[in-house]
Amino acid sequence: MLRAERRLTIDEIAERLALSRSTIYHWVRDMPIPGSGPGGGFASEAQRKGTRAMKRKYRLLREAAYREGVESYSSLARDPTFRDFICLYIGEGYKRDRNRVALANSDPLVVLHATRWFRRLSDRQPFFSLQYHADQRPDDLIRFWSALLEAPCDSVRLLRKSNSNQLTGRVWRSRYGVLSVSVCDTYLRARVQAWIDLTQQSWK
Repeated sequence: MLRAERRLTIDEIAERLALSRSTIYHWVRDMPIPGSGPGGGFASEAQRKGTRAMKRKYRLLREAAYREGVESYSSLARDPTFRDFICLYIGEGYKRDRNRVALANSDPLVVLHATRWFRRLSDRQPFFSLQYHADQRPDDLIRFWSALLEAPCDSVRLLRKSNSNQLTGRVWRSRYGVLSVSVCDTYLRARVQAWIDLTQQSWK
């Protein structure tokens, strides 16, 4: 009502309801925004058509990348390490973002294997995030991962674990922390989904 009938902006609604701007945005993001754009701020039909056309364009590109993944699967699967990579991604890979491929693990060989395939399959440079515990030496961990992955030290971002306690006395310990390797590549993500689907189908 505040949005549609009184034509208040997101900032005005946030102020009246004493809520954050981001909260209000998610509530009303599908409604026209007063005070922005031509014609008093409501999106014109031409603008809406342009937005729909843009969404359709990128949807078709993702679908084409998925088909490319289907077509390339047999050739890539001749390398047994490719199937290993896909199985790792099924178990450990990040799947909630259609624009990014990412995998996190504490095992150096798992991260190395994923990084090699990310580099082989995408022309985008991978980036790394390292979670570590309070009693670990971050500089030593960065040097370890940098050497293993042949990556610059400044490409490894540090993230101290929020529940980080001393490791002394633990039966299990993450000796090198937990490293996440990521690549921002929408179309690789679409191809990976095709490879995941085909791999899982082969298990039936």
